[in-house]
Amino acid sequence: MKIVLLGSGNVATHLAKALKAKGEDVIQVYSPNLNHAKSLAVTIGAEGLNDLTEIERNADLYIISIKDDAIESVAKSLKNVTGLVVHTSGTTDIRILSSQVKRAGVFYPLQTFSKGKEVSFENIPLCIEANDESQLSILNTLAAKISHRVYELDGEKRKVLHLAAVFACNFANHLYTLANKILNQNGLDFEIIKPLIAETADKVMNNLPENVQTGPAVRADENTLNKHLSMLTDMPELQNIYQTLSDSIKLTLK
Repeated sequence: MKIVLLGSGNVATHLAKALKAKGEDVIQVYSPNLNHAKSLAVTIGAEGLNDLTEIERNADLYIISIKDDAIESVAKSLKNVTGLVVHTSGTTDIRILSSQVKRAGVFYPLQTFSKGKEVSFENIPLCIEANDESQLSILNTLAAKISHRVYELDGEKRKVLHLAAVFACNFANHLYTLANKILNQNGLDFEIIKPLIAETADKVMNNLPENVQTGPAVRADENTLNKHLSMLTDMPELQNIYQTLSDSIKLTLK
C-alpha cells in the first residue's frame, strides 16, 4: 500500500515507523516545516515536502496526523485524490473529511507518544471508522497488521474514549508534575516515588481502579487531609486541586 503521511509529530513518527516495519510503503511525508518533514522521511525512505500541491494524487492512503484544528484545511487540499483519507484524531468527526473527499476514515491510536521513546504498536488500541464498509475493511486489514487491539468505534464513542484518556493519562501525568514540584521545593528527588507510581499503575491492570483506591480520603482521615491542606497554604492552586480530588474520591465511595 502506497501511503502519504501528512504530519511529522509524535503520532505521525511512531505510526510511520510501525507501518514501514510491516512492509507498507510510506512514499511522502508532509509538514509545513520542511526540516521536520525531511527528518522523518529520511528514517523511512520517503520524500519530505512542505508544499501540499506536491502531494502524490494517486496514493492508496492519506493519513492526516496533525493538530485537530488544522485537519479540515489540509483535507480540502486532498479533494481530488483517489485514495482513502483518514485522520488520527480522537475527537474530530469523520464528517470533517467526508465533506471534502469521497473515501474517508479514522485511524486513531490510543496511546501517549513521545518521539524519543519507542513503543510497541502491537499492544496499542487502534480505533477505526469509515464512511462505508469497503473503506472500513481496508482500515481493519491495515490496523490488524500493526496492532492486536483493533476497535471499530463511531465518532461519539471515540470522543468518550478520548475524554477518559485525558483523565487517565494527561491529568495523571500532570499530577506527577505537581508531585515533582512539591518534592523539589523540599529537597527531595522524584526518583523516590517512582516505585509507588509503578505499583499504582500495575494494580489497575487486574482490578477496577475504585477497588484499589488508597490514601487519606478513602480512609476519611480528616486529620491528615487538613494537615496536607495546611502545608499547601502558600500554593493555593495546589490546595484547590488537593481539595477537589479528595472530595471526588469521597463521592465515588458513597
